[in-house]
Amino acid sequence: MDGESRFWGLFAPNRRGARFRGSSRPQVATRDSLLRMDIDWVREFCLSLPHTTEKIQWEDDLVFKVGEKMYAVVALDPGDHWISFKSSAEEFAELVDRPGVIPAPYLARAQWVALETEGALSRDEIRRLLADAHSLIFAKLPKRTQLALSGSERLRPTRVRRKAAHKRSSRSVRKGK
Repeated sequence: MDGESRFWGLFAPNRRGARFRGSSRPQVATRDSLLRMDIDWVREFCLSLPHTTEKIQWEDDLVFKVGEKMYAVVALDPGDHWISFKSSAEEFAELVDRPGVIPAPYLARAQWVALETEGALSRDEIRRLLADAHSLIFAKLPKRTQLALSGSERLRPTRVRRKAAHKRSSRSVRKGK
């Protein structure tokens, strides 16, 4: 074994997950792994809401949508805010008065708020607000889309226009005489 491959072999993880051979220290959680853990519970909760889809947009944001309309955005990279979501007009005014909650950049005019950190609100309150955001967006979807998402195949009773077809054919018969 040459010196270079032996050197790189020292950095391979061993059976215990330690990065250096012979090290019994457990791996230390990095900032990225901690951020991922913070996002995981939000992701699980949002995906448990009916008809929710997720998509990575704008390179570093995880967007949760219902009927192709977004209701929450989680930043994958650390930045100015941790999560943004839709709120009602009444809750928007109440929330932005709290420390750690700001009007969401670019979306404040649509009553979106952004949390600067996960600790700005309790997890239970964030869950409630995310469920409310989902409900607000679902209610604004066209009725046809709501019914399609709900699994209702029959949107509206279809009428058969037999009388109109009959009148046309009887008129054409009369004209032909």
